[in-house]
Order: sequence, then C-alpha cells, then structure tokens
Amino acid sequence: MKPQWHLIPKILGGEKTVESRWYTTRRNPWDKVNIGDTLYFKNSSSPIEVLAEVTDVVQFVVKTNAHAMRIMKQYAKKDLGISTIPDEVKIYITNKRYAIFISFSNVKKVEAFNIDKTGFGAMSAWICIKDIRKIIS
Repeated sequence: MKPQWHLIPKILGGEKTVESRWYTTRRNPWDKVNIGDTLYFKNSSSPIEVLAEVTDVVQFVVKTNAHAMRIMKQYAKKDLGISTIPDEVKIYITNKRYAIFISFSNVKKVEAFNIDKTGFGAMSAWICIKDIRKIIS
C-alpha cells in the first residue's frame, strides 16, 4: 500500500473495509482469493502489521474507463475510506481492464514482521500463498 494514502490507519479504524486491485491483465489475486482467506497488509517497503479475514470477493471485467469510474464510485467509501475519488486514483484506474474488490472484517494489528518475496517478484504487490510462515524473513 502507498504510505501517502494512509490506508493502514483507515483499515484499523474501520473506515476501509475493502481492498481493490486494478489490472490490465488477469493476475493475482484474480480467481485466487476466497471467503475465509487471511489478508495481510503492509505499506510499501515496510513490514506486515495488520491482518483481516476475507468476507466477500467481487471481480469485474472493465469495459471502458467510464465503467471503471462507475465501479469505483460504488466502492470508493469502503475502499478508500472517503466518498470522493482522488485524481491520483482516477489516473490509476484509467485503462485497466480487470478490477477485484475484496471485503474483509476481523481486522487485527499484529506484531510487525517482514516477508521474503524471492520467487514472487520484487515489485509483486499481491502474493497468494497457503502458509505465510513459508515467506517470513
């Protein structure tokens, strides 16, 4: 997560209850995240510090940029913790063809820990793994 968006405090405070991912191609977590899975959250270049339980997953094939905006407007409050969509987010979702919205609850702050993303790609923003203990560094 981008630290400048201040999303971790919004997750902990209950203002953010959905995590979204927007892509030009189908990639993780498309078809890989399920109700009951555990999500771990961290800011970029920081350790994991929060976990939550997946309560719903909704996937969209985005037809146009106007369609992307309609989808984002529907989820903005739950995803961003605010009702208005910042210009940076509008730019980010432009020309994306796939959107995934993952609802979560049972948020818990955990003792911070690092992960080793070797084999997943240094820039990988989302990792799907059965056992988090396999990548704790």
